Amino acid sequence: MANTIITVDHLFKSFQVGKQDVPILKDVTFRVDSGDFCIIFGPSGCGKSTLLHTILGLEAPTKGICLFLSQDFYNDMNEDQRSEFRKNHIGMVYQQPNWIKSLSVMENVAFPLILLGKSRVEAYEKAKTMLTLMDMSDWASYIPMDLSSGQQQKIALARALITDPEVVIADEPTGNLDFESGQELMQILVKLNKEQKKTILMVTHDLEYLKFAKTVIRMFDGTIDKEFGEKNKAKFLTEVKVKKRKRI
Repeated sequence: MANTIITVDHLFKSFQVGKQDVPILKDVTFRVDSGDFCIIFGPSGCGKSTLLHTILGLEAPTKGICLFLSQDFYNDMNEDQRSEFRKNHIGMVYQQPNWIKSLSVMENVAFPLILLGKSRVEAYEKAKTMLTLMDMSDWASYIPMDLSSGQQQKIALARALITDPEVVIADEPTGNLDFESGQELMQILVKLNKEQKKTILMVTHDLEYLKFAKTVIRMFDGTIDKEFGEKNKAKFLTEVKVKKRKRI
């Protein structure tokens, strides 16, 4: 039986705008198990980003429980403890990678290990391994911003993996990529999931990438509209394709 990595239980989140409380997340409940490739999708403004920030310990919920590796992010940890937890257990890939502009590709990839107190020699050796895994070792001495968007995302994934995290969380990682680069990145994520058993949680609004997931969670208006596992995902994807053809 798979271990549960993330547990979200009856989660609510509201923001105060003027004198009004504006609800963003409305009784959200789901879990992500070890070895899953889970994609959360939905239209812009449905609450995906707020949910992700809450899962990561960046945005405290108004009500509800958020557990990561059975650790209660908000009732049992302070901000510094959550930050330390993220450094050790979570690898992040964003739509727009954040680089230290004065550092090379190799130095940027190695940086998370140096933050954890590893020696520069050890960090660089692991960075070489990660870049080789992404087929990006030839670009180690380059400045990341000089590379294409697709190359930068592969480097960002190498950086996310260097601490050997239990889960990789990808926030719209293909948002700035062309079709071919997006497909290539998704194939890498699938390979990591299948061969290295990495747990993947990805957020997207693009239906094209749902086929790569083991579990698909659909959000709408701050709620979990529906959840699809491997047994019923195929039927859902067929329905999506039919609707797209009808619109065309």
